[in-house]
Amino acid sequence: MFIIGNFLMAVAKVLDLALSLYMWIVVARAVLSWVNPDPYNAIVRFINAVTEPVLYQIRSRLPVVFGGIDFSPMIVFLGVIFLRTFAVTTLIRLAANLMM
Repeated sequence: MFIIGNFLMAVAKVLDLALSLYMWIVVARAVLSWVNPDPYNAIVRFINAVTEPVLYQIRSRLPVVFGGIDFSPMIVFLGVIFLRTFAVTTLIRLAANLMM
């Protein structure tokens, strides 16, 4: 069972890293919205392509624009924190129990 425990531990760490990276990409998207970046820049296009599907889903379901301020990145940020706290911790504890 220790092999499955090690596998779940690895999955938890990769998921934690991926969620952390996505959280920083959302932060970069929010910072880029304050300035007028070059829309043809490859980095700006990548950040928009990665974050827009998730942000669009939140904007279409919730009225998160108040007074011209878009709060959808904050909701994504909170969702990522929730997933890191709940899913990653659950996988780590499950892996620890299987390794005993």
